[in-house]
Amino acid sequence: MIKALHFGRFFSEAMGGTGRHVDELLSRLKDKIHVDNLVAAESWRGDHLCPHGYDVYRAPSLGIVASTAISPTMPLLARRLHARHHYDIVHLHLPDPMAHLAYLALPAGPRLVISWHSDIVRQKNALRIYRPLLDGLVARADAVLCATPRHQAASTQLSACRPGRLHVVPYGLDYRRFLAPEASQEARALRASQGAGPVIFALGRHVYYKGFEYLIRAMERIPGATLLLGGSGPLTPALKELAVSLGLAARVKFLGYVSDDQLPAYYHLADVFCLPSIASSEAFGLVQLEAMACGKPVVCCELGNGVTWVNRHGETGLVVPPQDPVALAEALQCLLDDPALRRSLGENGRRRALEEFSVQRMAEQTLGIYDSLVGRGGAG
Repeated sequence: MIKALHFGRFFSEAMGGTGRHVDELLSRLKDKIHVDNLVAAESWRGDHLCPHGYDVYRAPSLGIVASTAISPTMPLLARRLHARHHYDIVHLHLPDPMAHLAYLALPAGPRLVISWHSDIVRQKNALRIYRPLLDGLVARADAVLCATPRHQAASTQLSACRPGRLHVVPYGLDYRRFLAPEASQEARALRASQGAGPVIFALGRHVYYKGFEYLIRAMERIPGATLLLGGSGPLTPALKELAVSLGLAARVKFLGYVSDDQLPAYYHLADVFCLPSIASSEAFGLVQLEAMACGKPVVCCELGNGVTWVNRHGETGLVVPPQDPVALAEALQCLLDDPALRRSLGENGRRRALEEFSVQRMAEQTLGIYDSLVGRGGAG
């Protein structure tokens, strides 16, 4: 049986897109191969848990600097796990310099697989120092997995990848809870508490690249509509202040953390889903797939990457320029005013999500790459 160690960045109840992707993947792979997930804890208190049928090891952390967890014991824990299990595959989810460092502490032998989730975007000064090391890691990789062809085309940091090592493996989700009849029933109950006006739903960590500031400003131009904004983060207080200053406190509702059990109902409640991200740190947008599976049209911004490879303008939703509240408002109002267009785009989106972005397909493609690498024998 193949044994694989993933470095999945973080694992928590409110983990972001990369963590959720890793969890979806390992939850499906665990019945085929041995998989472990080594991540950074949120504090100097590591632990070991097995929430979804595979082992998650959280290494103690001193905190996060430049979006990177500082976990001095992660390399040691990685060595201990490898000594115990003798992994065939080490799978890094980049960008994550801490996982890179931990990988370098491992002995030679396991094949190296990298999932390239995004370029390093904001930490430009740190990148100048780190780039030679990153290039060396990419050149060493036996396989580099990108979720869309645009991840490679838009990247400025994958040039060191050797020919034949790059693979497109689209992200996938398990959509059963989004398609369950109970989700629509719960949505009807929520709708009764929201009033009769149209509802726009948005969800994500409240950080700069998510662009929620521009969505809130767009709400000034969409009278009668309500924005339900899920998630939280360092910008939550500033976003709440902005809504109040614009006189939108009654129409912009901050939901905070939305649990997995509640989430499908909010998608079904909404008329439109919006992903207003403004920077290429948002390279895919798993939340788009969730909305599409629920039959909702998506409005997103053109970032020149995988976001608009998922949400196709005029087919599954609408695409507008980033950092443009007026364009966001016009696109959202267009959909709110046209029920037939909403239905058409929503039906197209549901079909695209279910057919092209399934967790089963993602797991099968990943396992196929593992099989091909381990079957070759020898060190990478």
